[in-house]
Amino acid sequence: MAPAYLNATSYLLSDLIGGRARVDEKFIGKLADIVMTENGKVPEVTHLLISRSFGYKSLMVPWDKVERLYPDGGVMMDLDKVENYEGEPGEGQICLRDNVMDKKVLDCDDNEIEVVYDIKLMPRNGRLYVTDVDCSRAGFLRRIGLKRLSNLIRSLAASIKDDTIPWTYVQQLPTDIGRFKGNVRLNVLKSKLSEINPIDLADILEALEHEHRMEIFNQLDTEKASDTLEEIEPRVQRQLVASLSTQRVAELVNDMSPAQAADILAALPATDIDAILERIDPEEKKTISRLLEKHDDHILGFATSHYITYPPEAWVGDVMNHYRDVARDADVVSYIYVTSPIGALIGVVDIKSLLRAAPTSSLGDIMVAKVVTLGIEDTVATAIKLFSRYGFRALPIVGENDVLKGVIPFRDVMLAQRLI
Repeated sequence: MAPAYLNATSYLLSDLIGGRARVDEKFIGKLADIVMTENGKVPEVTHLLISRSFGYKSLMVPWDKVERLYPDGGVMMDLDKVENYEGEPGEGQICLRDNVMDKKVLDCDDNEIEVVYDIKLMPRNGRLYVTDVDCSRAGFLRRIGLKRLSNLIRSLAASIKDDTIPWTYVQQLPTDIGRFKGNVRLNVLKSKLSEINPIDLADILEALEHEHRMEIFNQLDTEKASDTLEEIEPRVQRQLVASLSTQRVAELVNDMSPAQAADILAALPATDIDAILERIDPEEKKTISRLLEKHDDHILGFATSHYITYPPEAWVGDVMNHYRDVARDADVVSYIYVTSPIGALIGVVDIKSLLRAAPTSSLGDIMVAKVVTLGIEDTVATAIKLFSRYGFRALPIVGENDVLKGVIPFRDVMLAQRLI
């Protein structure tokens, strides 16, 4: 396709539909629909459907005949003879307005999530791609003709989120779509959940009704559920935990650092907390109980024992080869702590330094030997001061003879501060 002149970094279908279509500056009709195909990972626009006045057939204009597309819907086309482009969409061609707009959005278990109020399109290298379906409240206002109110609310209220769903989560529509009357279905429960970042998944869950939120959350494995739960905002987090079985919460808590677990359990009734703590590791139980009772403000009580250690003679290449496996169960993955045979901390390697080092170097060659540490008697307040001064993502805690006793991530210090 020849590059078209595009006047925006992205477009909304609701803004484009109804725009005036011109050839050689002469008005010939209006943009009635945008036609796409799903040959690639992201659908590509292939034609514009132009409606004309009564008595004239609609036009199917190939994308390479589009000279300019304006954000307000105006379109300039280069057509040698208009009559040559008369036609209607055929098999395998999907009309965004007719086939997708206003459809219910269902997950793959047929639970209704939202309604498609708008569709986002983005240009790249002269082509135009369909990237998202818009289910937001602002999209709804635009859909019912309140565009100015939608824009005003967007500018005044940051709480109104885009709530768009990437097209990669939309199941392929039928090739014999015709005048498609079905619903838009998502691959979001089973085949795609494992690919969604926990932060993005948390945003999706927060936007759903509680019933649908639980249906999706219950499909997650323990590790993904635990990571996602930590990213969910506190109000929704409490609702989720309160709706889970005691055993399920215990499994999630076992996969968290003590401070994260305590922060989540603190919102539950005491009887529920006791039942959950009975099902987790005894040592973790002691630490979490101390945090919940707020009796111990020493930093060691908030530390995790799940971090990465290696001896100084370990080769960078060997560490890199096994990093994915050792990092899987670690709460701190940004640093590798270099220790002696008795467990004394002798240095630290930032993951960025590891990636830049030669595979034949040893950790002892690239480590920082002068390490900023906390003592086992130091308090949360001391840790906060060190984090503020140095900007580290985690700090090691050492005892007698510099033996490494634990590591405290920055986010856990912030949680500890709220609990103490």
